[in-house]
Amino acid sequence: MSTNLPLDRLFEAAADVRVRAHAPYSGFFVGAAVLDREGRIHVGCNVENAALPEGLCAEAGAIAAMVAAGGREILAVAIVGGPAEGEPVLCPPCGGCRQKIREFAVDATTVHLRDDGGAVTSLTAAELLPLSFGPGHL
Repeated sequence: MSTNLPLDRLFEAAADVRVRAHAPYSGFFVGAAVLDREGRIHVGCNVENAALPEGLCAEAGAIAAMVAAGGREILAVAIVGGPAEGEPVLCPPCGGCRQKIREFAVDATTVHLRDDGGAVTSLTAAELLPLSFGPGHL
């Protein structure tokens, strides 16, 4: 397990995939990178759809890529989002993605967000979704 991955590398992966987002309706491009227990990075970008509720969030895509690769635990997530033109802004995950992260979170899971000034906000999964419902409830 590699938990010593530099945070810059996780943000770089999120930023790299962000430019490939499909966001013709909102113009808001998001990239997410997930670090799994094996030290692998999985990425996803938002994919909008003309039938608006049918789009896919970047975090959901990254989690799906992790699961497809055999991963089942998220150690860290980095999210980069903002207008297609310009600097990224602080981009926290939506409620649905918070629950998706929670599904694969462990005690050490952290979610990292970077604002347009480069400042990083890091939250635990519990801070991101307090009093959450998870697999242990079933």
